[in-house]
Amino acid sequence: MSVYLRPRVSGATVFFTVNLAVRGGSLLVDEIARLRDAVQVTRAERSFEIDAWVVLPDHLHAVWTLPEGDGDYSTRWGAIKARFTMSLNRATRRPGFSPAHVPQELPIVASGRYAGLKPGLRVEKREAAVWQRRFWEHHIRDQADYDAHIRYCWG
Repeated sequence: MSVYLRPRVSGATVFFTVNLAVRGGSLLVDEIARLRDAVQVTRAERSFEIDAWVVLPDHLHAVWTLPEGDGDYSTRWGAIKARFTMSLNRATRRPGFSPAHVPQELPIVASGRYAGLKPGLRVEKREAAVWQRRFWEHHIRDQADYDAHIRYCWG
């Protein structure tokens, strides 16, 4: 089992890529208001600056700057993902809501160490399989690196 050690740099500027569990759908753009709400509530609880953000149908990229004295972006992402998923789950229980883009079942891993398994879904932890369990992050090193990642989001 891999052990992920994420750097915790106070006041860091970080580029992120966050993916849905099932790629190829349009959940994030279809449910953009839910995503905005999840981000807004999370920022009110644990502030961070959004330098850039792009939402694509099945993944997103963002550049954040954390406050001085705080390097915990993982908790923020966990809260955003959980709030979005809970909001979506509440909506799917409403009559008339048609969640065609919400994954009902995770795909089986076709090859590799976990072949034959469904990635990420742990019923005992009440995971809903909307998001990939992890995300990719890159700590911005200098102004040129910052400019390149901002352009990537805006491009």
